[in-house]
Amino acid sequence: MKVNWPERVWINSPVRTWVQRREIAFFEKVRPLPAGSRCLEIGCGRGKGVELVHRAFHPSRVDGMDIDPLMIELAKKRSRDDVGDISFFFVADAQNLPYPDACMDAVINFGIIHHLEDWEKGIREIARVLVRGGLFYCEEIYPPLYANLVFRRLVVHPTENRFHGEQFRAALSASGLRLLPGLKESRFGILGVAQKDTA
Repeated sequence: MKVNWPERVWINSPVRTWVQRREIAFFEKVRPLPAGSRCLEIGCGRGKGVELVHRAFHPSRVDGMDIDPLMIELAKKRSRDDVGDISFFFVADAQNLPYPDACMDAVINFGIIHHLEDWEKGIREIARVLVRGGLFYCEEIYPPLYANLVFRRLVVHPTENRFHGEQFRAALSASGLRLLPGLKESRFGILGVAQKDTA
């Protein structure tokens, strides 16, 4: 599901960039990603997250995908100067990732899963494209934050089959993604790193 204009303002704001920097620093503290890895950011928007991932993790390749063609066009324009030729931006749906199995060392999610109509399928897709031992860097929010009396009038989200912490953690586990120690979670959301089973 594409975001509407209030969310577009948020994801393109300097405050959002500041939050992402802090989250990446948290991810590095929980489980650093080896340099030279292959990464994918789902729901990359204008590509600022890809730039920050590139600077922090030094991957050999970092792809950014988004369902909104306008966001991808912005990301392509920005990437010429920021991440050079190691990034690839394209339009796709996180519920159907256009990758073969076990091809990514890391997938990054800055609050995109709750936008998916079939969010459980999105998690299964993330697990599918990760190599064994691959990492899922995840910031996700729960309905008390985005579906309360104020925000549900401002932002557009799916309303069926929504998840809270218990359901989200269970879906990760069912897909072979094990949350690592050090995660942060409240009734409003979660920030953590999950690793794909190695066996």
